[in-house]
Amino acid sequence: MSRSFARECAFKLVYEYLFTKEKDDTLFEEMISDEKNKNEMGYISEVYNGVMQNYQSLIDEIKKYSEDFKVERIYKIDLAILLVSVYEIKNGVVPPKVSVNEALNIAKQYSTEKSSKFINGILSNFVGA
Repeated sequence: MSRSFARECAFKLVYEYLFTKEKDDTLFEEMISDEKNKNEMGYISEVYNGVMQNYQSLIDEIKKYSEDFKVERIYKIDLAILLVSVYEIKNGVVPPKVSVNEALNIAKQYSTEKSSKFINGILSNFVGA
């Protein structure tokens, strides 16, 4: 299994959290019990738990770089992508360039046509800060 697939799993877990505001241990267990995820269990766990534990500080970072766009108005899909990427970059989980590229790939697959440009702008400002 690739890290990209694992990142997608972490993104899906974070996305669900944005609706429920609760950590879903059952879904987490399902994701990591999938045979494809065995090798990346540590990564999925680190990112998912890291985003949950640092949620407000990650939101604050995104607010800083989203210019005049209120976080509450960001599509939840885009916000989940941003949370995963900002966490990865801030905590040195992967190199910033890799995280931004992966975030854009997820946005192209799951979000709107304009989302990748929006996400790229926020992450580029965050990385450049």
